[in-house]
Amino acid sequence: MSKKRGLGGGRGFGGGMPSMGGLMSQVQKLQEEMEKAQAALADEEITVSAGGGAVTIVVTGAREFRSVTIKPEVVDPDDVEMLQDLLLAAFNDALQQAKQLEDERMGSLTGGMGLPPGLF
Repeated sequence: MSKKRGLGGGRGFGGGMPSMGGLMSQVQKLQEEMEKAQAALADEEITVSAGGGAVTIVVTGAREFRSVTIKPEVVDPDDVEMLQDLLLAAFNDALQQAKQLEDERMGSLTGGMGLPPGLF
């Protein structure tokens, strides 16, 4: 007499895959770790300068700008465009570095999982 088995040969769906409860537990743990990492990013500061230190920007790992410092000798009413260019360069560099820091920190949590960005 042969025995009939359910899906997965009695080992859960797909034969060896974790149970739904186990999977949900892993997802919840990952979400908690990601929330901790995001909170830590909010506390980390990145300082970027442009024009040899003429403009300095401080941004958090969560991409919140904390300060902008402009050396007085850089302010030339006859060359406002140069100051604008320095500010743009510093802001863009700060955002890029904050994104890179976030990718490093968050990527270590989701690495290899193939999760789409922003899922958590």
